[in-house]
Amino acid sequence: MLKSLAYVPFLLSGLTFDVIAADKENSVMIPAFNAKYTILRKSKAVGEATRQLTYLANGFAQYSYRTDIEWLIFSDTRYENSVVKLEGNKVTPTSYEYKREGTGSDKYYKWRYHTTKNIAVDEKKNKTKTVNFPENIQDPLSYHLQHRLNLMSNPEQTQFIYPVIKTSGKIKDYVYQYDGEEELMLPYGLVKTIRLKREIVEKERITYAWFAPELDYLLVKLYQIKEGVEQFEAQLNSVAPINTTDVTDKVVSP
Repeated sequence: MLKSLAYVPFLLSGLTFDVIAADKENSVMIPAFNAKYTILRKSKAVGEATRQLTYLANGFAQYSYRTDIEWLIFSDTRYENSVVKLEGNKVTPTSYEYKREGTGSDKYYKWRYHTTKNIAVDEKKNKTKTVNFPENIQDPLSYHLQHRLNLMSNPEQTQFIYPVIKTSGKIKDYVYQYDGEEELMLPYGLVKTIRLKREIVEKERITYAWFAPELDYLLVKLYQIKEGVEQFEAQLNSVAPINTTDVTDKVVSP
């Protein structure tokens, strides 16, 4: 496994991301960034995606993901936002927001999590739910950030399991397996990657995710098939650092 060097969930040529030590031991931290992707279906571009990490003045971090797809008469815009607490390489979600608009039914969810009190608040329905949170709990987006940190801190690991609290309030394990190494030519350029696989047998769905060790394990490609049919593909276009000097406590909305 390389040493030198997480459905549409997803770098500047020559850019080097420095791993910042969060303490004097082995914790790591990801600098703020904005990454853009091209979404393809049957090798044709049908949309774009943006993945972004910023650090807020209140000490928390905001991780967001947005996709915009236009294909024939189909349109789909999705936005996810997770505000998390970062302690070294440990990610703890504090709030999660999801919005979907376009062809078909629109959807919206907004949750707040008090993990130390085992409480989850459904802000859309104004309901509070008691949840037995495991120590490494994640939301449907924050686990992507935890996944990258885990790859950075332990590149020899071959299996990753994340307990994720869904928008229903239930917890489900997301499991990824190491699936090999591959050199990819992407819109971003040529990169060496490791490939991970997530298979949901009961739904006949397989997701492949490629991460580039030379880019501090940024997700550079995503590919999903269901019942043997391609669902989508996302390829990295560009990535740039974000200057967070003037970032405030305000959480950015779509």
